[in-house]
Amino acid sequence: MKKNNRPELSQINWFRNAAPYINAHRGRTFVIAFGGEAVQDASFPQLIHDIAMLHSLGVRLVLVHGARPQIEQRLRARGLEFRYEHGLRVTDGDALAVVKEAAGCLRVEIEALLSMGLSNTPMSGARIRVASGNHVIAKPLGVRDGVDYQHTGEVRRIDAEGIRRHLESGELALLSPLGYSPTGEVFNLSAEDVATATAIALKADKLIFLTETQTLRDGRRRPVTQLTAAQAQDWLDRRRTLAPETAQHLKSAIHACRQAVERVHLVDRALDGALLLELYTRDGVGTLITGETYERLRRATIDDVGGILELIQPLEAEGILVRRSREQLELEIDRFCVIERDGVVLGCAALYPFPEEAVGELACVAIHPQYRAAGRGDRLLEFVESEAKALGIGRLFVLTTRTAHWFRERGFEPGDIKALPLRRRELYNYQRNSKIFIKAIGVKRKA
Repeated sequence: MKKNNRPELSQINWFRNAAPYINAHRGRTFVIAFGGEAVQDASFPQLIHDIAMLHSLGVRLVLVHGARPQIEQRLRARGLEFRYEHGLRVTDGDALAVVKEAAGCLRVEIEALLSMGLSNTPMSGARIRVASGNHVIAKPLGVRDGVDYQHTGEVRRIDAEGIRRHLESGELALLSPLGYSPTGEVFNLSAEDVATATAIALKADKLIFLTETQTLRDGRRRPVTQLTAAQAQDWLDRRRTLAPETAQHLKSAIHACRQAVERVHLVDRALDGALLLELYTRDGVGTLITGETYERLRRATIDDVGGILELIQPLEAEGILVRRSREQLELEIDRFCVIERDGVVLGCAALYPFPEEAVGELACVAIHPQYRAAGRGDRLLEFVESEAKALGIGRLFVLTTRTAHWFRERGFEPGDIKALPLRRRELYNYQRNSKIFIKAIGVKRKA
């Protein structure tokens, strides 16, 4: 193919790389929460454009907005202020009137932006229908430690079926930090609690917090891109310097993951395009929190054939790996294991057993170039060795032209063609002149 040096090529490549995520996210349910700070920011229309793009790509969206700065501004203008007790707001009658006013104005403002259809803008032709309503059923916090929190409430339940009907009809659901009781009362709620409860009730595929704090960083100031719920809990237990908002986001993420929300994302709202970068690039720009390990090492299935081919074809072109056709790979797919992230194959390896000699061949070991030097090759080797032992195989051999040092460092010793099983010896390609290495692995004892 003729090489293209046009500057537009980077955009084309981004779009191509985003294609797997476009397909994966279509028809999925995402709950996106953002504070009132986002709404009053001059860049909020760009965020709305990105949300509209998600909707146009087939994502089912529930938006939950906060209203804290707008409420505080109105309270100050009236000479009022929130009273806090034990870290919780006390909402009296005057404050509740301000909360309802601020939340109502914000909802109308957001709906107006989502209704834009100006030509020459990202909203052109969007035609987004927005549904709001009394989908959050609340109850009062009541009296705690002698403090009556009055109109401050907590989520009692979410009308998931009502929200789901809106989503199924192609509408975007918009929720405010207000809840309603069966007796007709209105309660001031935390937008974060509303978003978390909604994601759990809908069994959402993703809960996304657009945060006002920067990306989570480790002790060396490196961005923390992924955590399991258990690791996030460890962060809360061990670190005393977390910003209160970050700590609350982690608590909400842990709770959501433990209630079957597959993934929670913490994304810095201030980064232009952060929402799209997090959802449509392989590594994202925020912190992903999952109930289970983000990457999976597993046996390959027929659905992995395309991903394996994409991974190994550059290595085949360089002569590092022996060429395999799609047909051959489909026939041998049960010999392969893969490391997979978000449906993308990052690594693979194959085991070809020769049971009569209690020997196995380790073959087609490949790791995506962007994900090397992170122990993934060792994980694949450990997996293959475990599978080999279970089959009664005591030795592994590998043929390689470029990576002899890697196998030597992992216990493989040089061998010659006479050490290969007879059937494999007959297939040896003298033109490639591959080096042979052998490792004794023992045999897994039966229980």
